[in-house]
Amino acid sequence: MTLENLRSRLYSLARKKRVSLFFFYAVVFVLFSYSVSAEPLLCGIDRLEASGFQEFSGLRIGLITNAASINRKGEPGYAIMLRSGVNLKFLMAPEHGFSADIEAGKKVGSSVVSDTLPVYSLYGASKKPDIRKLQEVDLLVFDLQDVGTRCYTYISTMKSAMEACEEAGIAFMVLDRPNPVIPLHAEGFMLAPGYESFVGAVAVPFLHAMTVGEIALLLKEQCCKKLDLRVIAMQGYGRDKFADEYPGFSFKSPSPNIRSIDTAIVYPATVFFEATTLSEGRGTDAPFMQFGAPFIKSGELADALKRYSLPGVSFSAVIFQPTSGKFSGVQCQGVKLTVTDRKTFTPFRTATALLLELQRLYPDKLALDQRGDFFDRLAGTPLFRKMIKKQLSLESILEESRLQVEQFKPASYLLYH
Repeated sequence: MTLENLRSRLYSLARKKRVSLFFFYAVVFVLFSYSVSAEPLLCGIDRLEASGFQEFSGLRIGLITNAASINRKGEPGYAIMLRSGVNLKFLMAPEHGFSADIEAGKKVGSSVVSDTLPVYSLYGASKKPDIRKLQEVDLLVFDLQDVGTRCYTYISTMKSAMEACEEAGIAFMVLDRPNPVIPLHAEGFMLAPGYESFVGAVAVPFLHAMTVGEIALLLKEQCCKKLDLRVIAMQGYGRDKFADEYPGFSFKSPSPNIRSIDTAIVYPATVFFEATTLSEGRGTDAPFMQFGAPFIKSGELADALKRYSLPGVSFSAVIFQPTSGKFSGVQCQGVKLTVTDRKTFTPFRTATALLLELQRLYPDKLALDQRGDFFDRLAGTPLFRKMIKKQLSLESILEESRLQVEQFKPASYLLYH
């Protein structure tokens, strides 16, 4: 039944005095309010398409994108541009490649799409656009779906591209997209001086609560003051909803193991396992939503984690056997995370509790120092690892990170309320 049909039915009942007129008008008001609030979310690409790409008139365009960069109809942005007559000279692809299906950390090669359109890699021999190649265009456009965590490398790619465009003297445009987990507040440690890397290139909290367009405005102030930056903001977007709560929003996996917004929500709680001896669930049907190792006793660990009474999440013992990645072909015991309340779930609190308990139960086998450099790059600081190893209290670690986040003042760069 459509909204109009429902309104007509209620009006008919009201006339027959089967419902009160007060009730009728109350329900119609609620339905009207819902229809207004359910206005579609328009991403940057949707707004450009609606304008007929007027902003690109007479310009040669380069585009940083991948297969997950789609409009609300599910069409790839580059294909829409070609169909609309945009003078698109080349594409550039980040980590995971243009197809968005290459495993993390693997180099990406260059390729061709639509028979003749070149796709240059930004995750191969170099992670920065070739200055000579940029001389072939007037504007480099960035259109990638981020997931809201600093170590996810697409904002690192954006920073490198902004620096290259400033050096080349060409303009840079960001087509903004939702941060799919933006109702989750900023938390985690800030990026410490000297710990910059490609998994920590932008001076924001670990969970940053910003869109790529907002981060671009921040980066212009931090490192690219002379850059001609243009941001195509979204329409109908706010900070109070997860991306899948917007009617008609299409989310396509931006990388092989971020398969849903549910995964993106849990990702900042479990990504640190990449720098430990544990499997973070790669090679299973629930990457980042479960973790484990052959040496773990799943029931013991799940029971221990439940005692933390962490908000918005439950833990269950699991057994899995990865088909790739760590422990490929080996049976692992571990724990699966289920987010029971998105609004109260706090990923960094959860991450800290997981690591503290694993360090307590398996101090030798967790081996935090074995890949300590990588762990510190993910965390943005060596302090987090050292506090976990010392078995400091959960609240003292969170308080230290909270004090750092309080020093971060992003308000002047925020585009949405």
